[in-house]
Amino acid sequence: MMKKSWMKGVAVVAIAAMSMGMLAGCGGSKDSGAQQSAEDGKTYKVGVVQLVQHGALDQANQGMIDGLKDNGYEEGKNLVIDQQNAQGDQSNLQNIAQQFVSNESDIILAIATPAAQVMAAATEDIPIVGTAITSYTGAKLVESDEAPGTNVTGTSDMNPIEAQLNLLLQIVPDAKVIGTVYTASETNSQIQVDILEQIAGEMGLTVEARTISNVNDIQQAAQSLVGEVDALWLPTDNNVASAMPQVIGVTDENGIVTICGEESMVRAGGTATYGFSYYKLGYNAGVMAAKILSGESVPAEMPIQYMPEEDCVAIVNTDAVAALGIEIPADIMEGATQVTTGSTAE
Repeated sequence: MMKKSWMKGVAVVAIAAMSMGMLAGCGGSKDSGAQQSAEDGKTYKVGVVQLVQHGALDQANQGMIDGLKDNGYEEGKNLVIDQQNAQGDQSNLQNIAQQFVSNESDIILAIATPAAQVMAAATEDIPIVGTAITSYTGAKLVESDEAPGTNVTGTSDMNPIEAQLNLLLQIVPDAKVIGTVYTASETNSQIQVDILEQIAGEMGLTVEARTISNVNDIQQAAQSLVGEVDALWLPTDNNVASAMPQVIGVTDENGIVTICGEESMVRAGGTATYGFSYYKLGYNAGVMAAKILSGESVPAEMPIQYMPEEDCVAIVNTDAVAALGIEIPADIMEGATQVTTGSTAE
């Protein structure tokens, strides 16, 4: 049931781009061109900027570094990596961008939509490879997913929203009203909620949405949904992901099942998800970055990559299930990766 619904949510944003992205592939094999360039004696300067610290972005960050390494570009050998975390602050992003430009970075790796937007506004010359970005076109980072036409490319974390909603209905079959919380200023979150509302409407479901400005608003927003919704669906929103304990404190106390946009939110206490690995998402972006450093390609000509359906799995938090006192259907549990609260992805 979940597999057949993967394409629909992505199609709302870019049907043609999805197929093109899949053709681009998610491979991580070493490239001879990258290896040759990596051995030319040059040391490359790589600026890495992560919007905020939370599990998914941390995994994507490590994946990017490993993707570069496996394709011949390694810190201490031919890379100098400047790792920066903006801690969710826009002024920090501006300062980091100016630092990367002043240092004449050879490439910038940007993790999350706001980080990529600020980097792109700061330079049209330095190649930028993004990851954990839902829609590059929606964020106005590229002209199209098939042919970016700018100095930006990367991997998209558009998640299988319809499949996740189907998972929610398998766990809470009588659900009629779905709640969600997201950051009003995050383009990626708004796009996901728009897709959720469209799909939910087609299923005869109602969506109750609450917007927040920052992490300080999350507990109140979640509390306002108690008694109004039958279950919760959360997008891959950076503020929400950073403050999952506050959300779960409300949902566990009130017996509300929480379906999350990605794995690390489930490991932070959410009930379940159907999705892909952010490490692999970042790894694929690292491979793209290696091809740019090698001179094999340029961002303007590198299609945005989407994760293929076969990389998605169901993930269930057994601690959350116990806390809610619910039973997950056996056919879901048989094929699911079972995790506990506080566990980390391998």
